[in-house]
Amino acid sequence: MQKIYYPEDKLPLSRLIPMGMQHVVAMFGATVLAPILMGFNPQTAIFFSGIGTLLFIAITRAKVPSYLGSSFAFIGPVLAVTGGMAGKIPYALCGIAGAAVLYGLAAAVTLKYGSKWVDRLMPPIVTGSVVALIGLNLSSSAVANFFNTDFRLTNSAEAVRLFVAVTTFTVAASVSIYIKGFLRLLPILTGVVAGYALSLALGIIDTSHLSAIKDAAWLGLPPFIAPAFSLEALLVIAPVFVVLVAENKGHIQAISGYMKRDLNPHLGRAYMGDAVATFVSAMGGGTPQTTYAENMGVMAITRVFSVYNFVAAACMALLLGLCPKFGAVVQSIPAPVLGGVTVILYGLIAMMGIKIWLDAKVDFCSHKNLIIAGSSIIISTGLGAKGFTVGMINIAGIAFGTVLAVFVNLALSFGKEDKEADGQDCDVCKIS
Repeated sequence: MQKIYYPEDKLPLSRLIPMGMQHVVAMFGATVLAPILMGFNPQTAIFFSGIGTLLFIAITRAKVPSYLGSSFAFIGPVLAVTGGMAGKIPYALCGIAGAAVLYGLAAAVTLKYGSKWVDRLMPPIVTGSVVALIGLNLSSSAVANFFNTDFRLTNSAEAVRLFVAVTTFTVAASVSIYIKGFLRLLPILTGVVAGYALSLALGIIDTSHLSAIKDAAWLGLPPFIAPAFSLEALLVIAPVFVVLVAENKGHIQAISGYMKRDLNPHLGRAYMGDAVATFVSAMGGGTPQTTYAENMGVMAITRVFSVYNFVAAACMALLLGLCPKFGAVVQSIPAPVLGGVTVILYGLIAMMGIKIWLDAKVDFCSHKNLIIAGSSIIISTGLGAKGFTVGMINIAGIAFGTVLAVFVNLALSFGKEDKEADGQDCDVCKIS
């Protein structure tokens, strides 16, 4: 059985650097995409993701292994405030800071009174659903990169891209399953390197990306922006902290299950670390922060939960924020290569949600549990990246599904108990 490395376990520098780089590769695509969609500067977002991760590790006393990256839950509310205009970003930053303050209050309550209130608000049926719907909601992005946005193979160029994606996937999966020794701990990085090398050989890397690498400076500060007060932005954006509370709870539960160590006693500090990271990011023009499911996938496949990996990854992110050339290299990774590894990572995230249910022995003979899980996952997956739009406000599928799971659970918790939950036979339980 593959050895488990726990949060306190140290790794030699020769192993720490490539493993940190693997986590950077895992988080990079989403951490860059979110600010682009919101109109923020990606270099600034990367820089603050490194700062935020270091703050998170310090506040959690190095007990919770996680990487903090850009949250997609804020995209719709932020765009509702800015309208896509860069001049209004300072107002959006005010709303993000407000969400961080509310998140910090939730953290303070958890630190003082424990996590029981969170457990009642978000039992395993909810947290498992939230984690599963994150992976499933992202599935269309992974498959689109693996094939193409039309899911059609019509010419030789698309066949070459599919070949690169399949090769990347095969290398990553094979390293994880068949290779022994240290290399087995680097399946995602190995797959990306193999896919990138093949892409270079086949000439499918965009020449503009290669020119950007050549022209990028070695050193440069990211552009910083200060927030400006806006009551409207606070009312629109601040409530999104509820999504971060649910996401973080689900992530903690998923990591606990894979690591076989209960991290719930550290939930309050995890909330506080995430809240402080988001607030600091908002003060400098960065995106809101959240614990990243992509990096959870890396931990699940490598069984390495050492926080030192994330210290290394955070330091590399800081270098990315200060070294545009390094960032240009990572940004040049072709879509088929990302598709090859994200199919694995997002699949693992979805399976983490199911594992939360299994570990908690969630009763799926209960109609209540079936409705909570089924409705939130189906609606979130159906919305996909397009999300749900009301007037001028767009709500991301992940955010909508998360809030739906929480509120459906609350709504169905009133009234008489579901009899099937008391152990009586039901049709679902008879299915085998």
